Amino acid sequence: MAKLPLRFPWLILLLFIIISGLGLNYTAAHLGINNNTSELLSKDLPFQKVRVKLEKAFPLDAVSILVVVESQTPEQTAMAAEFVNQHLQTQAGLFESTYIPDDHPFFRRQGFLYLDLEQLENLSARLVDAQPFIGYLSTHYHFAGLTEILSLALEGNGPESSMPLDPLLSAIDRAVVAVKAGQPHYVSWQQLLTEESFGRDQTRRLIIAKPRMDYDELMPAQKPMAYLRGLVSEATSQYPGVTLALTGEVALEHEEMETVNQGMVVSSIVSLLLVCTTLWLGLRSFRLLLATFVSLIVGLVLTAGFAALTIGHLNLISVAFAVLYIGLGVDFATHLCLRYQECRQQGLVADEAILHSMNTVGRSLFLCALTTAIGFFAFIPTDFKGVSELGIISGAGMFIGLAVSLCLLPALLKIMPLRTLPSKRRAELPSWVYSFPFRHARAIRVSALILAILASFTLTQVTFDAASVNLRDPKTESVIAFKKLLQSKTDSPFVLSALTDSQAEADRLADDFGRLPSVHEAVTLSDMVPGLQDEKLDIIDNLNLIMPGQLDRFEHPPERSDVRAALIKLGDALQQAIKRPSPGVSNELLVKLYGDVRDFVQHADSLEKPAALYAQMEHSLFKLLPRTMLMLRDGLTASAFGIADIPDAIRAQWVGDGNVYRVLVMPEHDLNSPEHLKTFVNETLDTYSSVFGLPIGEVTSGQAVVKAFIQAFSGALLLIALLLLLLTRSLKSTLLIITPLLLAALLTAACNVLLNNPFNFANIIVLPLLLGMGVDSGIHMVHRLQHPQSDAVDLLQSSSARGVFFSALTTLCSFSSLAFNSHVGTASMGLLLSIGIALTIICSLLVLPALSYRK
Repeated sequence: MAKLPLRFPWLILLLFIIISGLGLNYTAAHLGINNNTSELLSKDLPFQKVRVKLEKAFPLDAVSILVVVESQTPEQTAMAAEFVNQHLQTQAGLFESTYIPDDHPFFRRQGFLYLDLEQLENLSARLVDAQPFIGYLSTHYHFAGLTEILSLALEGNGPESSMPLDPLLSAIDRAVVAVKAGQPHYVSWQQLLTEESFGRDQTRRLIIAKPRMDYDELMPAQKPMAYLRGLVSEATSQYPGVTLALTGEVALEHEEMETVNQGMVVSSIVSLLLVCTTLWLGLRSFRLLLATFVSLIVGLVLTAGFAALTIGHLNLISVAFAVLYIGLGVDFATHLCLRYQECRQQGLVADEAILHSMNTVGRSLFLCALTTAIGFFAFIPTDFKGVSELGIISGAGMFIGLAVSLCLLPALLKIMPLRTLPSKRRAELPSWVYSFPFRHARAIRVSALILAILASFTLTQVTFDAASVNLRDPKTESVIAFKKLLQSKTDSPFVLSALTDSQAEADRLADDFGRLPSVHEAVTLSDMVPGLQDEKLDIIDNLNLIMPGQLDRFEHPPERSDVRAALIKLGDALQQAIKRPSPGVSNELLVKLYGDVRDFVQHADSLEKPAALYAQMEHSLFKLLPRTMLMLRDGLTASAFGIADIPDAIRAQWVGDGNVYRVLVMPEHDLNSPEHLKTFVNETLDTYSSVFGLPIGEVTSGQAVVKAFIQAFSGALLLIALLLLLLTRSLKSTLLIITPLLLAALLTAACNVLLNNPFNFANIIVLPLLLGMGVDSGIHMVHRLQHPQSDAVDLLQSSSARGVFFSALTTLCSFSSLAFNSHVGTASMGLLLSIGIALTIICSLLVLPALSYRK
């Protein structure tokens, strides 16, 4: 069998070309991409079952994009949010649904009833004080009317009103200064007249949009996100001063993919150049370099074909099989090529050199493939489905790589034989380097023991960061907006939903949750029915006696007036008021406003088209006024209602399909803090188990991942040790292979702690690669020591040592550039790989020889 590649090299090459072509064609047609992150973990996990139930009962909130709308004024925020929401509702092909949780005609009509009684009384008092002002403005609805009532108030001749002038004059002054400077600015009459902002801070609104995801594409939300970005740009230009940001689970994942892809092209080119350079330094032969690359590509294609045939898709974890195969596959080819090169240097003819290399290195390669595959297959029974599928693909890939290295690679070496090489290769390094581990064997062993003991003390500080937002580029819009929302007690995307089968049980749970220190508030459908309605309606009825007819006027646009003349008249009134100070108005404010109004008029008159600036001044003061007045009018139409009167659209947010009742649990603390996040999740789960939300998904996913890796690695390490013991029939050889691996693992964990590079969902994926490389390096070195013609002192000059060094260095060069990626998760992966591979090289080429050496 071993001679087949030598007897029929062209036939074997043709066979592999045909198989690779068929595999490539099958892969292109059948290997899909599953980007649904919710399917990375087993659906049998308790929180996954609750998630499925929640998404089925309340589909509008599942897999959604949050559009965060913010501005300095509640009116602008509401107008921009309505603009975006209305446009999204016309895009049924891109969005399944879209809504603003706290914006509905029902809430606008019944809004005053949701205020506390004290809040409503204060609001009523302010509106009564402002009624003369509102009445006068309704009959003189133009810019001159506004300045007239202000002038009359300053002279003490205006309609009797208790409304304070300082806030209004300050608002007008800010508008005058902003318009003169060319800055967009609009006076918020809601803030001026109501102060309470109708019960809550409404300068931020959230729009929940559910996009139609295409999970067959690499970026499932590409089309909805592209449309939203265009819409955000349009809304920003139409509503100056409003900021809109896209965040939420979908937006975060989409921008994460964009961030990774942006730097991947450059990183890939740099990595390819570094890999070629490293392999050239190791092989010093274009033919060997070409044979290695061909074998690597063929193995990668066949492994992808296996994935298409057995699983049919790649998930966001299993897509890393290519990274793992390249890192380990190049190891097989490098060792065989270097051994072949060494045989040629020893004077063997080409065919004998190939055959001898296969016989000597083949056993090591088989054992490497077997032990590494065990490490991958150990992930199959875990609950981490993403890594389980990665284990199947990469485990099989090790045997595919072995077959390619022992069949195709020898055939290529036969077709492209090396020329006769000098019998003695010049040492590339000083002789003391090669003898160092042996001359200082005792010191190295003692140092390794001390380092292992010190590193073991850091194991208790090894952490796993389950917060996926911390993996992403902190400069992206979605991450900035998401972290800002996490500071909120009412708008946090990390709210939790508890599910039950009755309203009474939901209300009871809300009481239990409300008593938890980590919970700000727990809300159910019952909270949509405010208390003390009769008392509140009495207050509203009193307001209705004096307000509604005046408010109707603001449905129509204001009348035209001479803005310049009105400003000059206001300036005269301010000048007179300054001369006779009044305790009700700040004289300092009067002086400032007078100077600003005067400067504004002078500046406008100096322009080529002053009318445009005066029109902008009018627009700044009046744009938001109608919305506030009509909101007041709608609020005065409130009427008594019960739970049965709540509209279906609102009720659907609290009672889902199958009469599933929801309790919305809001956090008390900033959930950017991992401690606060864990406390919030643990306290709610201890109170009631049928709860889900993004924080539970992250914390419990992290726990499941850690459990899966501990389970898989402990099982894999035990199986590998038993297999090595069985095959080598030597406890010493087994310990020589395993000990450097364990030391490298300890030191890698310690370095991660010292560099504050916690394990996370991204970098933990490279652990199988480090395990495989560590075992493979140990096997090659120990087998070389057992070779009958091997001299231990010359171990580091052998092809095995050079193979360990250059294959590890190739992998290091291939992926070290990831450490400089703007994506935090990718960067942490690159850093962990760099540390782990460097320590694996040191332990394999320094500690292992020292452990093996006996005088």
